Amino acid sequence: MTSRLKEKYINDVVPGLMEKFQYKNIMEVPKLEKIVLNMGIGEARENPKSLENAVEEMTMISGQRPIVTKAKKSIANFKVREGMSVGAKVTLRGERMYDFLDKLMNVALPRVRDFRGTNPASFDGRGNYALGIKEQLIFPEIEYDKVDAIRGLDVIIVTTAKTDEEAKGFLDLMGMPFRK
Repeated sequence: MTSRLKEKYINDVVPGLMEKFQYKNIMEVPKLEKIVLNMGIGEARENPKSLENAVEEMTMISGQRPIVTKAKKSIANFKVREGMSVGAKVTLRGERMYDFLDKLMNVALPRVRDFRGTNPASFDGRGNYALGIKEQLIFPEIEYDKVDAIRGLDVIIVTTAKTDEEAKGFLDLMGMPFRK
């Protein structure tokens, strides 16, 4: 059983991109490689429970257990020692990746207050798209009453597109709500 978004990619997006960018081979068409979710938890050094709560919330959001990221260097100004837990990240591939992107575009982003679309300038020059989410409450799995703190997270959508223009065309056809 394939996800809705993967079927849309195969049936609508691939033919649309083949026509738009004049690809000679179907293997040239950009596709999703992975989606990385990252959550920095600065208060984890004073309150280790906040890290556990963040890991649980990311597990609910992504459907996959995140790994806890550690500080690579000690930074005295931030009171961070090398090896301290400072965040959590998850890399989604395959079906989970398509399911998450479908949920993000069709359920979570429309729940953002005063949402006018995502920034079309957030590409990195190599066909990858970065998106910042200010609060985890936009995801339907998160129960408002059980949240101890509002945390943001970064979503990086990695594609096989060579240029930003190809990646924007690809994500546009996939259904990403870009700002006009």
